[in-house]
Amino acid sequence: MEQNTYGNYGGGGDSRSPQSKMFRDLDATELYCSQCKMAGPVRKRLLIVLPEGDKYEYFCPYCAETVGVKIDRNQQQSSLIV
Repeated sequence: MEQNTYGNYGGGGDSRSPQSKMFRDLDATELYCSQCKMAGPVRKRLLIVLPEGDKYEYFCPYCAETVGVKIDRNQQQSSLIV
């Protein structure tokens, strides 16, 4: 296996490294839609707020097909008052 420029092997790397922290907040701008049979821009909408983070759905703006989901875990813990 070949060593990459950050000094680790493969794609995993050390989760505590500064390089891995840079890519935690990526949002998809284009994904492949199996309905349209092409990669294209996507839209993101909030599906549900979960205790472990907000769950978002990526969907195709042309046919409204779901092309991916993401759970955003980088939020502050909120307390629920009932």
